[in-house]
Amino acid sequence: MAIDFFKYQAQTSPHPLAMKVSHAKGSYIYDTDNKAYLDFVAGVSACTLGHCHPKIVTAIKEQLDQYLHVMVYGEYIQEPAVELAKLMAKNLPNSLEKTYLTNSGTEAIEGALKLAKRATGRSQIISAKNAYHGNTMGSMSVMGYEERKRAFRPLIPDVEFIEFNNEDNLNKITKKTACVILETIQGGAGFIEPKNHYLEKVREKCDKVGALLILDEIQPGMGRTGKLFGFEHYNCVPDILVTGKGLGGGMPIGAFTASSKLMDLLQDHPKLGHITTFGGHPVIAAAALATLKEVTKSDLMARTLVKEQLIREHLVHPLILQIRGKGLMLAAITPSAEIANQLILGCQEEGLILFWLLFEPKAIRITPPLTISNEEILKGCQIILAVLDKIQNNHTQTTS
Repeated sequence: MAIDFFKYQAQTSPHPLAMKVSHAKGSYIYDTDNKAYLDFVAGVSACTLGHCHPKIVTAIKEQLDQYLHVMVYGEYIQEPAVELAKLMAKNLPNSLEKTYLTNSGTEAIEGALKLAKRATGRSQIISAKNAYHGNTMGSMSVMGYEERKRAFRPLIPDVEFIEFNNEDNLNKITKKTACVILETIQGGAGFIEPKNHYLEKVREKCDKVGALLILDEIQPGMGRTGKLFGFEHYNCVPDILVTGKGLGGGMPIGAFTASSKLMDLLQDHPKLGHITTFGGHPVIAAAALATLKEVTKSDLMARTLVKEQLIREHLVHPLILQIRGKGLMLAAITPSAEIANQLILGCQEEGLILFWLLFEPKAIRITPPLTISNEEILKGCQIILAVLDKIQNNHTQTTS
């Protein structure tokens, strides 16, 4: 199978981890040798309720017996999509009342950017340096990392970049600006939180000049930070909210949400202002609805903050310089990219899955399922500390 994997399936990096997956359940992924791997990544924040959560699986199976795809998005009334959008609205501020369901986060970003241009009649988009919003052409245009997009230029014009948390840069937001798009917590940059009421100040500036504020909650959304949406920590409500990843509970989804006044602009002038064939797919929507119900009705979000403290208390080591982030969206910062690589690969050998971040090579992603137990967290921390001890001892021996 490994030979076929490399021969027939397109790769995204020169050296993929290439684990042969047999099955997954709860907080564990099993390879074809039936070795169990404790999952501290959750499909890069996508598997909110762990692997094959029974409520998600049941919702999928029940919908399979009803119908699959029947019509392009927005034409037929399909209960799973309607109920999902309704539950989203119920758990959001009143100004965020209508949701457009898409196939992925990056497609939702595209829709949000189009909506901002349509609503304002302006072209300028302002994003943040080291931002990551996806890899389609529009999303890549607002990616604040030139190394990753240089090979694909030209991209969308009239995009300006500001530094996240730099208040002096806010004067770049003017009456020419259609929208400012920010991650509520910067992901690829190393899980960097807004400081000193930064998002509130961006909100105020956007209001002053008539620009829209788009917040990308594709990673921090769905309870990962201890609240359903990350912006709830920072007293800042966006004009357009983008979600994805964890909303699907392991199934592919994206969404952007705005007021009815804004969202209705995509209906006409031109018609089909944003269109997708499979967005809101009934099986995906059923899985997302089950996920959102479980997150909002259980105590998972409250326990997420307790689990964060457990990780911070037990993950103490000279080779961990700091732990950034909030809830179960955490990044352990090591002294070098080499140590980060050794830790990720070493932990996989010991049965623990960690992963990298896009733009911060010294960071280790720690984003387990919200359903992970305290005992599993302690087990994972013990593996990390043991591997770090080996790395430290090897470094000491080579330098002595």
